[in-house]
This record gives sequence, structure tokens and C-alpha cells, in this order.
Amino acid sequence: MKIRIICVGKVKERYIRQGIEDYLGRLKHYTDVEYIEVKDEKILSPFSEELIKKREAQRIEKTFLSDGIVIVLDEGGQSFSSKMLAEFLQRQQMQGTRVIQFVIGGTLGVADSILKKAFMVLSLSKMTFTHQLSRLILLEQLYRAFTILKGEPYHKD
Repeated sequence: MKIRIICVGKVKERYIRQGIEDYLGRLKHYTDVEYIEVKDEKILSPFSEELIKKREAQRIEKTFLSDGIVIVLDEGGQSFSSKMLAEFLQRQQMQGTRVIQFVIGGTLGVADSILKKAFMVLSLSKMTFTHQLSRLILLEQLYRAFTILKGEPYHKD
């Protein structure tokens, strides 16, 4: 199974980029993983929010693989524990899912057109994180999930 992380915008903070690179390297020992950043739109006025999300959605959609499911990260989504995420990944593998594509929107979130394509909307927490930090948290949780599935000692109950 392949994991794809599709994000809007670039990470500015060096420490977050380093963390992302670290967890991408760790994940490669368990699964094929791809990290994609699409260009974000500049926020010009409050009246352009829908237009901005629409343009970003077009860029996101161009990256989608047809044989994959889409999971959108959004604070209003379904919450999983780390073990539940591991079980979800395992079920997807058993069902023959070839690609799981996680989408992290930009500052304004994602357009409805992306949400409509989603197999699931997932929340990392009831707390709000920056969209840049969310990337690192998602990668760490994916790594944790794979170590749980392999019975490795990274995850403590």
C-alpha cells in the first residue's frame, strides 16, 4: 500500500521540515510514502476565500491517483486513537486499497469539491493546529500506526 500526503503550501519553519523529513524516512521502512506540496494562493481579501480554495482544490485534484482513496484532514472530522488508525490501515491493506491519499489544506481549509471526493474526513485532535504542524503530526501518527501493526516498542499503552 502506498501512502501519499498532499499538502497546500510550503513549510516555512526549519524544525518542522526536519521533523517531516525524519518521519518520512522512518515511514519508508514500512510502506511506500510520497509527500507532495502544491502551491498555495495568496489571501488578497476576505471576499476571495472561496476562489482561493477552488484554485487550491484544482491543484490538489491534479495530484490524485485514480486507484486511491482520499482522506481529508479537518478539525470537524472523525477522531481516531493511534490504535484505531493502525486498525484502519490494516483493514485498508486487507481490502486491497492500493493508495491512501491524505489531504491537508491551506490556511482556509479545503474546498467542498475535495470534501465530496473524500472517503473519510479525519481530525487529528479537538485542538487546532497550524496546517504546517498538522503534516508532522500526521506523519508521526502514521509511523506510530505501522509500528503498532508490526508489534514494535515505539508505541506505549
